[in-house]
Amino acid sequence: MEFLASEWRRFLKTIVWSIEGWNATWRTEKTLRYWTLAVAISITTSFVLEIGPVARAMIIALSMLVLAAELMNTAVESAINYISTEIHPLAKKAKDAASAAVAMTAGAAGLAWLILLADLAFG
Repeated sequence: MEFLASEWRRFLKTIVWSIEGWNATWRTEKTLRYWTLAVAISITTSFVLEIGPVARAMIIALSMLVLAAELMNTAVESAINYISTEIHPLAKKAKDAASAAVAMTAGAAGLAWLILLADLAFG
């Protein structure tokens, strides 16, 4: 029983740390706030349009992945900036790759919307 209580406390701490991570990023990163607005519009639109639950779930999941990628991008940039302020090709590569991950997830969400809208218009 003690094991379950210990795991439950750890799980609750994980939730708190996640909220702290979101709040810290929200306060310092405009791009997270922009993507959050885009995601809010996207998810709201998915409930306004007459689409099936699978399409809606896909839109919601892809939208949330954009936010996750942006959080990871911020984590990579913060870690690199903490380690060194020196300009280095590997630091640039890591930061650019993290940024590309955001672009890829946003592109996937955008493509899903294009396919969905084409289906609604011509389907």
